[in-house]
Amino acid sequence: MKTLINILFSFTLLFLLSCEKKEEVTYEPNFAPPSNFPAIKYPEDNAYNYSRWKLGKKLFYENALSRNQTINCGSCHQTKFAMADNQALSLGVDGAVGFRNAPTLTNVAYQPYYNFDGGNQTLEMQVLVPIQEHVEFDFNIIEIAKRLADNSTYQNMSKEAYNRELDYYVITRALANFERTLISGNSKYDKYTREETPLTAEELRGLNLFTSTKTNCNTCHAGFNFTSYAFENNGLCKEYSDEGRARVTKLDTDKARFKVPTLRNIEKTAPYMHDGSKATLYDVVSHYNSGGNNHVNKNNLIVPLGLTQDEMNDLIAFLKTLSDESFISNPLFKNN
Repeated sequence: MKTLINILFSFTLLFLLSCEKKEEVTYEPNFAPPSNFPAIKYPEDNAYNYSRWKLGKKLFYENALSRNQTINCGSCHQTKFAMADNQALSLGVDGAVGFRNAPTLTNVAYQPYYNFDGGNQTLEMQVLVPIQEHVEFDFNIIEIAKRLADNSTYQNMSKEAYNRELDYYVITRALANFERTLISGNSKYDKYTREETPLTAEELRGLNLFTSTKTNCNTCHAGFNFTSYAFENNGLCKEYSDEGRARVTKLDTDKARFKVPTLRNIEKTAPYMHDGSKATLYDVVSHYNSGGNNHVNKNNLIVPLGLTQDEMNDLIAFLKTLSDESFISNPLFKNN
């Protein structure tokens, strides 16, 4: 009887051991940009590493960064909208209405300055803007560090990533470290340039229009990231309540000039313009086709284009080839 019990015990033990959950193996993701993109320049004190990235991502979706702990960076920069928002003006704490349309964070690592007026020179500095803005987080970076001081998870992650306790320095740098990995370079257009996927006849006609002297689209929306990063006035309005670049420089020649945005993932980032006043790509193309409104600082390339309805449709078809579904659906960037 004892022998039978011992045999049964042995089989039971073996069964339990065989069912024991194996330790999951995790691999550090590769955030290297495509070969036709420039290398990402990281600050000397904030070079990429996976620990910093993980901390930055966690902070990106942390409601404690806002005064009443109701919103986070991901509230206005959502993956399904290519790290932008689908509202003309996003809502901050207590339902406060934002100042400008939330821009996409697509390839934000390559921008030489940040915000529509270029008021910040680094991502680390830019992080402070939504935190301090009364219509956004309406809080203070020092108070955020105090709020999270007793959070052992954050403290452990901070020491692993930056070898110091969580403070303003760590918060700004970790967030910037995460944002620099938001690289998009696998759209249908990219695959076309790599001779992997053909464009339709309509899309090709749109590409030819985009690069033609008839539209001059690629003068401002130039290069691999489809932006010159220049500050331009596109005749959106006759009068502007937003001073644009002049908010920073105080120069009349910069009034109502705004940084040219990337067109990557443009199909996913509606509504458009600095104030979100254009709801669709058709509205945007129609605006440029009309030549816009007169303004003393309007770019002299903004003139009536005389595009036919078919040409406008072709141009929109091309713009849609800049959507990168692998970027938009990437689980690494989602709040999970």
